[in-house]
Amino acid sequence: MCMRILVHDYSGHPFQVELSRWLSRHGHQTLHLYSASFQTPKGRLEKSDEDPDSFQIAGLKLKSKFQKYSFVRRRFQELEYGRLLCERIKGFSPDLIISSNTPLDAQNTLWNFCKKNKIPTIFWLQDIYSVAIKNILREKFGLLGALIGKHYEDLEKKLLSSSDAIVSISPDFINLLNEWKAPSQNIHVIPNWAPLAELPIFPKENSWSKENNLESDFVFLYSGTLGLKHDPELLLKLAEEFKSEKRVKVLVISEGLGADWLNNKKAEIKLDNLIIMNYQDFSVMPKVLASADVLIAVLEQSAGVYSVPSKVLTYLCAGKAILLSVPADNLAARVVSEAGAGRLADNKSEFLRSARELFSDELLRTEMGQKALNYAQRTFDIDTIGEKFNSVIRSCLKKSEQS
Repeated sequence: MCMRILVHDYSGHPFQVELSRWLSRHGHQTLHLYSASFQTPKGRLEKSDEDPDSFQIAGLKLKSKFQKYSFVRRRFQELEYGRLLCERIKGFSPDLIISSNTPLDAQNTLWNFCKKNKIPTIFWLQDIYSVAIKNILREKFGLLGALIGKHYEDLEKKLLSSSDAIVSISPDFINLLNEWKAPSQNIHVIPNWAPLAELPIFPKENSWSKENNLESDFVFLYSGTLGLKHDPELLLKLAEEFKSEKRVKVLVISEGLGADWLNNKKAEIKLDNLIIMNYQDFSVMPKVLASADVLIAVLEQSAGVYSVPSKVLTYLCAGKAILLSVPADNLAARVVSEAGAGRLADNKSEFLRSARELFSDELLRTEMGQKALNYAQRTFDIDTIGEKFNSVIRSCLKKSEQS
């Protein structure tokens, strides 16, 4: 059955748009929308000659620069974004909407529009946003922050409960969804993945590493968002740990608050081995990752089980050893540990010890990298994943027809 499906991924990440392309190739008219104003690494967000006519893609842009770290201005911009999203949807008239990574105020505007127009909705749950909002605002504004956080918790509960289906990326979210009384029959677990076919393996000595004079260096690489739920000091400590090693570089590819902090510290301490670059285009990411010897991901303890760093899944496709500083009960930590693809550290000293171990043992790095790639090849089959989403879509439409 051919359907008109709108996939919205606010962040513009690589695997969501791979799903949209898969849906298009399998008979659906698919429109993929994303925020062109949100500062984060993006996937392959241009239509190519290989894409079917049934695939459309568009970025939605705010009137002014997105104010990520101003709560009040950010809220108004997210409301503006929700209105932009609804306007774009009117011209497509979808049979069903899948929404991912969407700020709660924008999602609320979208869900209200969908209910009014009887469009079935799938909430693709990537993070429990209200938990992070509540923690951050309570710390910043005390009681007032806690009250605002409670508002967003109630809003997220409502949005989840009113969705026709919830696709949770982790089984770790299920207990909270049950506690929030989201209908259990609407909950489906489909873990995130990375677009393996778009991330080919390159040698360390490649055009990107040569252009950036990294082909002969030992490179610890962090690539991705470095924000409030991350700890940039870990990367600073890593550079300090290896500053006497002439050929070791700590490469951070990021933009925003954490990258700015690192740039200031680098100038203050004069760390020549710490290199900070802006986000790189997705088309060169395979060569960027190939330039690394160890790939790094960090997540604050307070983010816990309610945030899963998807960059780790991209790392697995690169066939490199991974060094993680994330809570041990986080899904990304479990994946890397079970795959044997890297080292997990839960404090700064252990993180630096593990970095030393990986630097010193080439055989260990090679074995871990191969296990990482093996895991990706076993797990990230888009046909298998796409059929799971197709099943959720069909169940949603069936339920909608019966109501």
